[in-house]
Amino acid sequence: MAENTDGDLNSNLLHAPYHTGDPQLDTAIGQWLRWDKNPKTKEQIENLLRNGMNKELRDRLCCRMTFGTAGLRSAMGAGFCYINDLTGMYKYLERCFSDFKQRGFVVGYDTRGQVTSSCSSQRLAKLTAAVLLAKDVPVYLFSRYVPTPFVPYAVQKLKAVAGVMITASHNRKEDNGYKVYWETGAQITSPHDKEILKCIEECVEPWNGSWNDNLVDTSPLKRDPLQDICRRYMEDLKKICFYRELNSKTTLKFVHTSFHGVGHDYVQLAFKVFGFKPPIPVPEQKDPDPDFSTVKCPNPEEGESVLELSLRLAEKENARIVLATDPDADRLAAAELQENGCWKVFTGNELAALFGWWMFDCWKKNKSRNADVKNVYMLATTVSSKILKAIALKEGFHFEETLPGFKWIGSRIIDLLENGKEVLFAFEESIGFLCGTSVLDKDGVSAAVVVAEMASYLETMNITLKQQLVKVYEKYGYHISKTSYFLCYEPPTIKSIFERLRNFDSPKEYPKFCGTFAILHVRDITTGYDSSQPNKKSVLPVSKNSQMITFTFQNGCVATLRTSGTEPKIKYYAEMCASPDQSDTALLEEELKKLIDALIENFLQPKEKH
Repeated sequence: MAENTDGDLNSNLLHAPYHTGDPQLDTAIGQWLRWDKNPKTKEQIENLLRNGMNKELRDRLCCRMTFGTAGLRSAMGAGFCYINDLTGMYKYLERCFSDFKQRGFVVGYDTRGQVTSSCSSQRLAKLTAAVLLAKDVPVYLFSRYVPTPFVPYAVQKLKAVAGVMITASHNRKEDNGYKVYWETGAQITSPHDKEILKCIEECVEPWNGSWNDNLVDTSPLKRDPLQDICRRYMEDLKKICFYRELNSKTTLKFVHTSFHGVGHDYVQLAFKVFGFKPPIPVPEQKDPDPDFSTVKCPNPEEGESVLELSLRLAEKENARIVLATDPDADRLAAAELQENGCWKVFTGNELAALFGWWMFDCWKKNKSRNADVKNVYMLATTVSSKILKAIALKEGFHFEETLPGFKWIGSRIIDLLENGKEVLFAFEESIGFLCGTSVLDKDGVSAAVVVAEMASYLETMNITLKQQLVKVYEKYGYHISKTSYFLCYEPPTIKSIFERLRNFDSPKEYPKFCGTFAILHVRDITTGYDSSQPNKKSVLPVSKNSQMITFTFQNGCVATLRTSGTEPKIKYYAEMCASPDQSDTALLEEELKKLIDALIENFLQPKEKH
């Protein structure tokens, strides 16, 4: 190759045989620069190449994204392991559905964006649509941003084969992601996720037309489902509204923050459906802002520190309840002003206790004469509070656990509905709630308005949400939980911690004690072992790729250790599940604290060299 004297590296880059000393990397660089038609991401790779940043290039180009508990999620930018314009799944859908070109595909997006790589959610949505339109597939592309739950809802209502929502939910502003929903309206689970990735590997080169996002404006196969889906969604909300007249008269005021995301308009509409006056929006956070300029991180789960603006506004407006939807409006945080002037920010598990009580109470009061409580179900993920189990045992309905991630809840709800069962409520502890089954994913819009109705109903009896939570615990038993994590950057260390637990005192023997605390049962999702089952086999699906062991203790505590799907963390979830006759909360909290200390010291051993 002639020496490039004019300094125009670009003209040669496309044809140069790259000599980084790594043949796999050289091939990947060549592919990327041939295929990428986005000048900004292409330039990122060219700059790295120009500056000899081989490690960075290898990190970006020599690995692929994989599906985690919430779809594909990564930073926006150039590279095969980033969220960008080269991520697609057409081939797999064509293989699965002979009527793909009749039924079509749904595409929704949130308000994220990044100037440096031109990777806004809207642009990625248009490119996703263009890929399919180029292959004569009808695409239902929302004409503006929508809450994540609208995509699975639309897939079901429009009888599409699948759908994708482009969002990174509450992740940092640099990230974006794809959530994929199957024809059922639930998120995809195995084996679909693996098969899609296999098809992406087999067909990495984009075809002609993939980059033609003009197709979105010109193709007769593109339809905008926004008004139809919004109308039908709001109509379906009425199924979980039980006190509309009471709502219209309430003196309670609500503040809502949409965290710079998509929630504002949709929560306003939902309040109208339920008969409420509109909630007071937080002006600085109601409009979309991909920089999330008023919060350190756009995650309402962080509690009081990130709810600052909404709490101050509520005090000024004399509103007792604050509702916060995350940027894609699929999760909900709630806070209530207490008599002492402090705010109570409810945890996901505490809100679930209130939702569980409320949804069952409303079912009981509104059920038809021949309705059978044994036909009723509530669900939660394994790392969430067992409060629904306690309510179910006392009230006679069924409670079931699923693996972590709403995709598992969604697919289990489908099984139950197909068998004629009724599912009232499902949740995961990270403030993800589903009331009713109109949507098969967590939904912050419906959850927000249900909390408002619950609070208005309780207000007529002069009871606060916090007081009602205490009543629930007094009736069904206190459930006190604590969740935290340890950072661990060495995968072999993580593996050795879990392997040690599987071979504790002798090979293939799990621990019988944790310090002084006796262990009743052990369930290991990684290997499929469960000592509480007659055949010692877990009823939950085996999940070999992640580590997760749950210990049930003699004193009523349940503790789970698991690895995170997206971060270098070992998480622990511990809960004291007391019986209704144990009402000394200080004692229960002390017992839980001692157990967590024992768990860390004996099982995680952060001070040891593993």
